[in-house]
Amino acid sequence: MSSRLVGVGVGPGDPELVTVKGVNALREADVVVVPVMDSGERGRAEATVLHYVPEDKVVRVVFALNERSDRGRREAAWDAAGERVAELLRRHASVAFATIGDPNVYSTFTYLAQTIAELVPGTVVETVPGITAMQDLAARSGAVLTEGTEPLTLVPVTAGAAVLKDALAGPGTVVAYKFGRQAHEVAEALRETGRLADAVWGSALGLPEESVRPAADLDEAPLPYLSTLIAPARREGGRGGKL
Repeated sequence: MSSRLVGVGVGPGDPELVTVKGVNALREADVVVVPVMDSGERGRAEATVLHYVPEDKVVRVVFALNERSDRGRREAAWDAAGERVAELLRRHASVAFATIGDPNVYSTFTYLAQTIAELVPGTVVETVPGITAMQDLAARSGAVLTEGTEPLTLVPVTAGAAVLKDALAGPGTVVAYKFGRQAHEVAEALRETGRLADAVWGSALGLPEESVRPAADLDEAPLPYLSTLIAPARREGGRGGKL
């Protein structure tokens, strides 16, 4: 029988935000793979998983999670990680891969699944959706993501602050991921587009060091890499004005 590789979204950090289906998938798998950086420090996915499965069931696999400039190093890390997971799939019927947020939204799981398709043909790949950082930040800050006919645009600021500025010039809510290293540029884009007043940002959501603050507080100090920003749509006309 074919082995199964299941990407499980475990949310942005709060263990209570893992879905029942996600917990069941983690517990039913023979092993649970968690991505770690080459520094070896425990990441959010691993910390969350350990609330639900014993440590001896968890396999830590190094990924180049923060490598953007050296493509060769990044590709080598992906290849090595893929080989490690392929080895597990050859020995086990079911392997779960835990990823923060959702496995289909800017997730390392996407690259792993592509690698496994080549290394272990016939592997059944499935995903279990997870709560995203933008949903968690909306809940913790009271920011409404969408109303009526408003569009929602999700932008990774690793693509450049100019991409974010273009999105902010549009009519809907804009969410920015991974903007911590460009916090100053993001604040400037919000000011230039008149979107600063209602915007909020958050980091380490659900963790002891959580910070949720108005975007107007942004300054030139660097923020955590995984910071999230919500710039709500401009809303006029009262209740139901966008219907």
